Order: sequence, then structure tokens, then C-alpha cells
Amino acid sequence: MGRVICAGLGPGDPELMSVRADRLVRSTAHVAYFRKSGYEGQARKIVAGMLNPHAIEYPMEYPVTTEIPFIDPEYNRVMAAFYETWAERLARLAETEEILVLCEGDPFFYGSFMHLYVRLRKRCQVEVVPGITGMSGCWTATGEPITWGDDVLTIVTATMPEEELVRRIRDTDALVVMKIGRNLEKLKRALTAAGRLDSAWLVEHGTMPDQRVHRLAEAPSRVPYFSIAVVHGQGRRP
Repeated sequence: MGRVICAGLGPGDPELMSVRADRLVRSTAHVAYFRKSGYEGQARKIVAGMLNPHAIEYPMEYPVTTEIPFIDPEYNRVMAAFYETWAERLARLAETEEILVLCEGDPFFYGSFMHLYVRLRKRCQVEVVPGITGMSGCWTATGEPITWGDDVLTIVTATMPEEELVRRIRDTDALVVMKIGRNLEKLKRALTAAGRLDSAWLVEHGTMPDQRVHRLAEAPSRVPYFSIAVVHGQGRRP
């Protein structure tokens, strides 16, 4: 009887991977990872040069990414079928083999693996190795602590309705915004309405070789998928 192990690879820099994840990446003979069709995939990039040279790779290519709005029922139908297909394939393989699924960041924090996990745990043994989150790598890249004292930290996605974004931003001390992409202008408007735009930072490709850190107000009109916005708390300090 084999098993499926998902290893969180951390925010992007291979040196920020856990010792356990590193060992699994170098030793496991069956390795699966998500990617967009035509691309190598961020998780696969992180482990470049680290995999067992005899490892069998299983690229799990998303059928859609931004082509269909995620609130569209068709998006949910297509993606559910995708996750079900791969859960079945991995479960069958796990009858005799150990399979490693690569996941950037932490698998249980907005990770695609969560959708496989809820399907796989009914079918085979599954283990998850946590990783440093992408947001942790990004707020560290700003050179400032994200929270002080009893600051409240709120994590939101820029895909939320604009009015809800404004409310959440107003009601918190420190802020992290995920899934920005095409929602950058909406996020700027929400931050402006909440009076927080001037204190917001944008980190692109945090901890990676092409990392960029700048004020969100000065961000270009388009930002890469791996971008996270942060607003630092200003709580009590000794």
C-alpha cells in the first residue's frame, strides 16, 4: 500500500523549503504538480535540478485558469471534473506507490491541492507537509513587521466584491491581499475608499530571483499572478 504526500515548497526560494520537503523532493520516484497548459509550473520551477533523475513526472494541467470567471457554474463543473479525474489517477497509483504532489507555499492555504485532498482522503492514505506561506515571504520582503502588539491581521482575496473589500480593509489593522491579477484596479479603488492606499505595498514574485517590492499606488497596470499586497499594522510597541 502506497500513499500520496503533498509537500509545501514555501514561497519560492528553494532554500526556504523545509528539510522534510527537500528530502522528499530528492528521493520520491513519482512526482505530480499543477501547471497551466504550455507552462512549466511554479512548483516545478522551485525544484529545478532537485528531483530524482529517475522520477516519473505527472503534470496536472488546469483545463481553465482565467478563461472563465470562477463564479461561473461552468468553471466549477470543469474544475470539479479535473480534480476528480486526478484524484482517481493518484489513488490508483497509491495502491502500490508513493506519490509526491508539489505545492508552492503551504498546501492548506489557498493551495490547489486542497481540492484533491478532500477527494483523496476517502480513497487512500494522504499526508501533508506544511510550508512557509507566500504571504510570509512577501511581508518579510518589505523589511517591516506585518503586525505589532495586538494588531488584527486580515487576509482577503481581491476577487471579492468591491464593497466587501472596502469593509474588510476598514475593519482591520494589518492586511494581506491574495489573488490580485486582473483585480488590481478594483483593489486600488477599495484601498483608496478605506483610506489605506498610501500605506499599501505590492510584492511581486516574493523571495524569487525576479522579486519586486514597491508601493501599490505606483504599481503597473498589470501585475503577475504571484503578487501579494500588504498593509502593515501600527499597533502598540514597547
